[in-house]
Amino acid sequence: MRKLLKYLNDYKKESVIGPLFKLLEACFELVVPLIMANMIDIGIRNQDTGYILRMGSILILFAVLGLACSLTAQYFAAKASVGFGTALRHDMFRHIQSLSYAEIDRAGSATLVTRITSDINQVQSGVNLVLRLFLRSPFIVVGALIMAFTISVKLALIFVVAVPLLALVIYGIMVVSIPLYRKVQKLLDRILLSTRENLEGIRVIRAFGMQGRERDENAKFLAAQMLVGKISALLNPATYIIVNVATIAIVWFGGRETYAGGITQGEVIALVNYMTQILTALVALSNLIVS
Repeated sequence: MRKLLKYLNDYKKESVIGPLFKLLEACFELVVPLIMANMIDIGIRNQDTGYILRMGSILILFAVLGLACSLTAQYFAAKASVGFGTALRHDMFRHIQSLSYAEIDRAGSATLVTRITSDINQVQSGVNLVLRLFLRSPFIVVGALIMAFTISVKLALIFVVAVPLLALVIYGIMVVSIPLYRKVQKLLDRILLSTRENLEGIRVIRAFGMQGRERDENAKFLAAQMLVGKISALLNPATYIIVNVATIAIVWFGGRETYAGGITQGEVIALVNYMTQILTALVALSNLIVS
């Protein structure tokens, strides 16, 4: 980890500014449901068009500020991650040049090509995601939970049950899919080796003799890629089932609380929005961890 962080030494400013602007954007997102609640409970309930327009203007302002913060964070995160990838790629290329022929043969030229291209691109993308989401996603989850408790302690208990279930589903899918991604990476190395041999002008007779093995390798790669894709595809429906059930519970019990005078209709809508924000943040965090 220290070796990886040294490549960000020249981008300390970008590595700090990016996450800070993402946290600022998250703050705007957490306030928006409360403004919506006030629009419903005060403006729409009292048919106060002026109040609705004022709150709508604030929402538009928050949307513009959030977009500006997001673009700023993305700019600095991209600048830091691209610089990180460039430095890492140069360092790795320099290291490969220092290897002996025996070491290159032992590691495999196909593996080295994969490491210096797709693997570094993956790491670069991971750094970008870390700078943008590593602080934002937990902040959104914790902030939404706190805001839910400020609205209604009883209904916030639904969040206390739903969030661990979401985290458990996401964790289970990650535990299963990450080893499969490693397997796919190894198969990709073998396919790259076969492709490289063909491009280097391997003898025609040998090329035809290896076609069967290469077809088998491609079939294995396809099967592994399809399997890990299907498992990863379970993430959205599984999490949305939990969120939809939690949303139904919020609306059901929130309706009772509203009828009893415990909370308002706008606050029920705000709780539903907070549940959606938690889902989005957890899914983004899972993609970050897998990457």
